[in-house]
Amino acid sequence: MSTPIRTLLVDDEPLARSLVRELLADFPRLTIAGECQNGTEALAALQTGAYDVVFLDVQMPDLDGVQVLQRLRAAGLPLPLVVFTTAYDQYAVAAFALHAVDYLLKPLDPDRFAECVRRVQQQLAQRQTQALGADLAALLQAWPNLPSSAPPPEYQDRFVVKQPERQFFVPVADVFYLEATGSGVLLHTARAAHPVRASLSQLAERLNPAQFLRIHRSCVINTSHIVEFKSWTHGEYLFRMTNGQHVTSSRSYNAVIQQFLKRFA
Repeated sequence: MSTPIRTLLVDDEPLARSLVRELLADFPRLTIAGECQNGTEALAALQTGAYDVVFLDVQMPDLDGVQVLQRLRAAGLPLPLVVFTTAYDQYAVAAFALHAVDYLLKPLDPDRFAECVRRVQQQLAQRQTQALGADLAALLQAWPNLPSSAPPPEYQDRFVVKQPERQFFVPVADVFYLEATGSGVLLHTARAAHPVRASLSQLAERLNPAQFLRIHRSCVINTSHIVEFKSWTHGEYLFRMTNGQHVTSSRSYNAVIQQFLKRFA
């Protein structure tokens, strides 16, 4: 048996609500779960989140239908599927700006109403599918022992160095360390230091964290090029690289460095 679609009818005219009830009789899955005769009642009812779809009159004596939805959105509350019903077509733009499913003009035409109901059912089915997918993704994230089918992240394997007369690649593996400067970053290799116009944080985000380690606010080192390290003054570390250069860490990065060193304990 299909799950009932909880439906709210909102119109200040009893006759208009009666007509919607009659038209809904041909669609038993849309169960009328509530009726409201003004915008204030509609706002209170929709704040409960108890409805899947609302047939909402636009013009009402206190709050109109558009204002009801605007207040719900301003409060950060979820909206049901919305079908506007009105005798005036000048509200159509505002209605669809609020992502209404449909906009029915009075007097309601049965064939047009049936088309609207089909659209409501299709969109609810899409919402349920999306919600199921989101729930499954959350479950997989919360259960780390489950194998993940997500592809591994792709890390940058080379840098582009731009010079006035040419541009060329520097393989990531050839970089001993990256050093922030006032105008960008220097890529230190065995033969040169190549300037790159980017921030150190931007470049670090593209590098494999299993290989590159940030040891200072202005320095990221390629751990595969570390020859030796030792404790230094004021609780810092001194790293000697394969190119013979020495790089000093900052105490504020000690926790990250110690976590890296645990791999080899």
